[in-house]
Amino acid sequence: MITFPESNNHKFLWEAILEAKKGLSSGGIPIGSVLVHNGEILGRGHNQREQKKSPVLHAEMDALENAGRQAASVYRKCVLYTTLSPCAMCSGAILLYGIPKVVIGENINFMGEEELLKSRGVELIVLNDRECIEMMKEFVAEKPELWNEDIGE
Repeated sequence: MITFPESNNHKFLWEAILEAKKGLSSGGIPIGSVLVHNGEILGRGHNQREQKKSPVLHAEMDALENAGRQAASVYRKCVLYTTLSPCAMCSGAILLYGIPKVVIGENINFMGEEELLKSRGVELIVLNDRECIEMMKEFVAEKPELWNEDIGE
């Protein structure tokens, strides 16, 4: 088990990693996310495309859903933590709700819409965390057909 330094980025990324592992252990894609407001997790989620046969239930979308409806003023003070660079759909949700900051576990295995997010003023922190990179790399190698189903190559 990895122990992170006492940093909020690492603390909340670890929570997203736990969500990714939950998704993997239930037969899905290992991507996790948490939505944080004022140092508290409002919602957490993991990719459930496979488990729920949903074309839209990516980790970020699941975390937003699990956070419930929030006022725009809340979203504008949130940080979204995700184990993988957000795809076009999830980036659209980030922009729609005005989430100003996204901490990304890794963008080596998949580069999402980071340029779009930056161009719209979203602060991005890319950690390229070793565990996130390896977890995704192993999954893509073991289940390329599942990975390639919607955002892979």
